[in-house]
Amino acid sequence: MAAMCADPEVMWDYPQVNTRAESEARIDRYHEAYLRLGYGRFPVLRRSDGLFLGYCGIMPVFAGHPLGPGVEIGWRLVRSAWGKGYASEAGRVLLKDGFDRCGMREILSYTAANNVRSEAVMRRIGLMREPSRDFLSPEGYSWIVYVGRP
Repeated sequence: MAAMCADPEVMWDYPQVNTRAESEARIDRYHEAYLRLGYGRFPVLRRSDGLFLGYCGIMPVFAGHPLGPGVEIGWRLVRSAWGKGYASEAGRVLLKDGFDRCGMREILSYTAANNVRSEAVMRRIGLMREPSRDFLSPEGYSWIVYVGRP
């Protein structure tokens, strides 16, 4: 996780790469969310050998976010896993879990307006574009929004 979050190509849509401590804090947040809520972000592991490929899952939208209260599905993969369908496969499974087991009625996903790879995953897992919910970050970056409903 620390190596993935320190890779500038993987973290291109963040203001800066993460330190090891920031990556460990991220893991702690995901674990705490699962213990508290019963859902969160999970490691994506290659079936054949258990190699860490990244993470995927549902997290609450952070307080003060322009989209307001809700949950969002997201993913991040190591470069060597890009373009192989891992994000789509994990996203479909966790989206279904959010609806079926957790009873969610709406799951958001948002990405930088120029992140064509994530936007393609959003479409592949069945999310629908909702341009009326697009927003600008406090830094002025443009974000696009997709939504899933059961």
